[in-house]
Amino acid sequence: MIKRILEALDKHAGFEQAQAHCDIPCGIYDPSTAQIAALTVVRMMDLMAALEGGEQKSTGEFHNSMERYIAVKEEHAEKAKHEIRIIWGDYFKKDKHPNVDDLVYRIMQLGSKCRQTANREAGLEFVAAINEFAAIFWETKGIKTKKANAPYAPSLEMVYPDL
Repeated sequence: MIKRILEALDKHAGFEQAQAHCDIPCGIYDPSTAQIAALTVVRMMDLMAALEGGEQKSTGEFHNSMERYIAVKEEHAEKAKHEIRIIWGDYFKKDKHPNVDDLVYRIMQLGSKCRQTANREAGLEFVAAINEFAAIFWETKGIKTKKANAPYAPSLEMVYPDL
């Protein structure tokens, strides 16, 4: 009932409709959270591989550690995908950045592969694709980027804003 009254008032008064690029127009977007999450995926894969190389695979400690690494790997793969989806959906405009759609699709596929497997190569591709996304993002802001190795394991090359 109230909705109909408000719609009728809106039609009668002809209020100008407000538009925003996201649910809450905060304007705060940063791909660094996705980048760190993707690095975490590779780090967990490395820890899993190191643990598998050990001799005590039948111990409770082995299973506890392995399950924790897997859980963190999956959580961070999904977190990276989530952060990319938010920036892609709320910030990028298709008419200005048509190639971003294909890149985001690739990131989603790689993130899923990282969740499904412990394939380090897929993890490295996931990081590289998110770095590519970050470079495009910062370019849209008019901010130059630089590449440097992350200061923590797995010390992969990352794209950072050059502030």
